[in-house]
Parts: sequence; structure tokens; C-alpha cells
Amino acid sequence: MTRSVWKGPFVDAYVLKKAEKSRESGRNEVIKIWSRRSTILPQFVGLTFGVYNGHKHIPIAVTEDMIGQKFGEYSPTRTYHGHAADKKAKRK
Repeated sequence: MTRSVWKGPFVDAYVLKKAEKSRESGRNEVIKIWSRRSTILPQFVGLTFGVYNGHKHIPIAVTEDMIGQKFGEYSPTRTYHGHAADKKAKRK
């Protein structure tokens, strides 16, 4: 279920502060964030965020196509190594 339109998009306050600070400084550094639940806003376009996936920060360069989606969509938390049966079949 999606969020109500009248509430507006959810963004953690510290993410907004870090983005504004980065814009003002003019440096293009990776902004480390832990908020996978925050929505990507138009103000974030052109910035690079390091989204934490539980193990490390994955750098994500925000583009216009990403607006309205969540940061967590671009930072997978699980690594798929394939099925064990598939590996045995390839060895032959």
C-alpha cells in the first residue's frame, strides 16, 4: 500500500540536512546514509549517496528517473550465489 498523497513523501530529516550541506559546499562527495526508507526527492538529483545495506555503503548517483522511489531499491541486502545443484551440473 502506498503513502497518502496529502501526507507527502517521507524523508528522514538528517538526509535532507546532509543533502543541503553538500549542495552548499559544492563538493561532490558520497553522502553516507542509513535511511533506506527515505524517498528520493528532486533536490537530490546530481548528488551521490552511499546507502547502507547492512554490510557496506553502496554508492548511488541519483538521476531524474529515480525521483519518487526509495533509496533501498538501489541497495540490495542479499547476495544470490546460485543453487548448489546448479554448480554440480556445470562441473561435468
